[in-house]
Amino acid sequence: MEKKTAFIYSDIYLKHNTGKSHPERKERLTAIVEHLNRTGLMEELIQAPIRLPTRQEIALVHPESYIDQLQRDIEGGATYLDPDTRVSPESYDVALHAVGGALTAVDQVLQGRVHTAFCAVRPPGHHAEPNKAMGFCLFNNVAIAARYAQHTYNLEKILIIDWDVHHGNGTQDIFYEDPTVFYFSIHQYPWYPGTGGSEERGAGKGKGFTLNIPVPAGTGDQEYISVFNSILRKQALAYAPDLILISAGFDAHRDDPLSHTRVTTEGFRSLSEIVSQIAQEKCEGRIVSVLEGGYNLQALAESVEAHLRVLRREV
Repeated sequence: MEKKTAFIYSDIYLKHNTGKSHPERKERLTAIVEHLNRTGLMEELIQAPIRLPTRQEIALVHPESYIDQLQRDIEGGATYLDPDTRVSPESYDVALHAVGGALTAVDQVLQGRVHTAFCAVRPPGHHAEPNKAMGFCLFNNVAIAARYAQHTYNLEKILIIDWDVHHGNGTQDIFYEDPTVFYFSIHQYPWYPGTGGSEERGAGKGKGFTLNIPVPAGTGDQEYISVFNSILRKQALAYAPDLILISAGFDAHRDDPLSHTRVTTEGFRSLSEIVSQIAQEKCEGRIVSVLEGGYNLQALAESVEAHLRVLRREV
């Protein structure tokens, strides 16, 4: 059975100008859109207008002092927020729309308009800490979406699955002491940003609700699928989330220039199927997936297509 799936995208995301040589560049999104149009899949997806987030919604994760400073820095002409994070005059507005895309997807899914949603947004978010932009990320899109879903729709438990090749240090930091958000990450280790060791399991009331699976360079489909089947599935079913959010980075792909893992496009399809099965069992199939990394344009576009085809059907 086919499910309704929203594709959240706007050309405004192309205005975040990082330069032609930066890996996180606008061509990532144009490659996805062109590929989905070429394959005909775009016609089968639900489009939804993106709303801007309110200041209060962003402040669910980022203090207002950070929001103000980020806006001042960018509008004041900053070109780099850290050695990796390049910005342009339009970047603050684009980052607002990236958050808005994730919140629009949450609304679409939790209001029952669609079953699942994928957000083709940039800049990405999972490295952004409450008070710090880093690793190409300005606002933590997934973290804000999680808090928004809890505050607006009274959800008790949210599962965030992060399969970007880089550990989502920002997302982990935000929810490290919070048992209402279970953060699961599989990532190359040691690798940027240097966090995500298996001993990092949460603290206080959140102890046990952070689960890191660090994997070495060379890890491929078989190992990833085994982790999802044997570890993630058990933990997720026991946790019984009300909603699943995916930090969907596709840079663990074997062709990606920023990693040394060996996941294939079919591997991402398999991971998507396992997550979809968990969602069907525990949260009425509700998944909001938000783009993070992925820097080989062909591998990224084909992996997003595979991911979307799974989100659209029962598995």
